[in-house]
Amino acid sequence: MKAFIPAKLAEVIFALIIAYFGYWHFTHADALGRSVPGFIPGPGSLWIYITGAVFVLAAIGILADLKKMLACYLLAAMLLLFAFTVHLDNHIDALKDAALAMCALIIASSKK
Repeated sequence: MKAFIPAKLAEVIFALIIAYFGYWHFTHADALGRSVPGFIPGPGSLWIYITGAVFVLAAIGILADLKKMLACYLLAAMLLLFAFTVHLDNHIDALKDAALAMCALIIASSKK
């Protein structure tokens, strides 16, 4: 029983951080859109808005325990995709994305 409280607290903090990343993407879409690599089709800001929406939806899924496993697996897939494509030239961002993806996988695989 004692392990439940720290694990749930970690989930909530993780979800709040992910939600903040979503908020950040919405409020800074133009600036972040300029960093989207050229090989990705379409305007960069569009992809930033989509990414922000995914972050917010994943956070809602974790906090509301609504399709939490699916939300975490999809979030982890997106973060790993970013780590190996978009952020590959920036090792710190790639490591951050990989670490966040691993946290999402831990939450997804946690039992109730």
